[in-house]
Amino acid sequence: MEGKIENIHADVIERCKAGDSYAYSELYKLYSRAMFNVCYRITNDQYDAEDVLQEAFVSAFKNLNSYKADATFGAWLKRIVINKSISFIKKRKMVLAETQDEPLIDGDEYNDSTIEYKDVERIKRALEQLPDGYRLVFSLYLIEGYDHAEIADIMGISESTSKSQFNRSKKKIREILQQEVAYGRSI
Repeated sequence: MEGKIENIHADVIERCKAGDSYAYSELYKLYSRAMFNVCYRITNDQYDAEDVLQEAFVSAFKNLNSYKADATFGAWLKRIVINKSISFIKKRKMVLAETQDEPLIDGDEYNDSTIEYKDVERIKRALEQLPDGYRLVFSLYLIEGYDHAEIADIMGISESTSKSQFNRSKKKIREILQQEVAYGRSI
């Protein structure tokens, strides 16, 4: 049992591997909404997210035989979706500034009392206003749960750049939210 993960959709996956076209549709229906949300958080555009999602599923279906069940299918698929989304962003010539001279915030990086985390909609909309690099690192770190070493590996940047981009994204979100309050607006 060690090394194998029990997958709740193993029967559908096996039917896909056997070439059952209905099973492909079923698997898509099971995972497409959650994977679209991942794509959207990274690309920040509905149509781009839809395109990336389709590419990710095509890639996943083509490589389904390489899925070995050492992680859940959802985790395996999510990694494909994230990689496709990042590739898409990189094609848009995303530039991450290598900044090591900026001070990093010490301690628990996501425990920021100035951001009202209970107001999810405001934060999501503020997140949409961030530049690609900031939004991508913020999403991978806080929403997808990757640590800075993993983000650095995924994006081909240094760990300190990941931390810096995360801190800059928090600062920018804070500024956006404070501007709303100053102008008496709520997104």
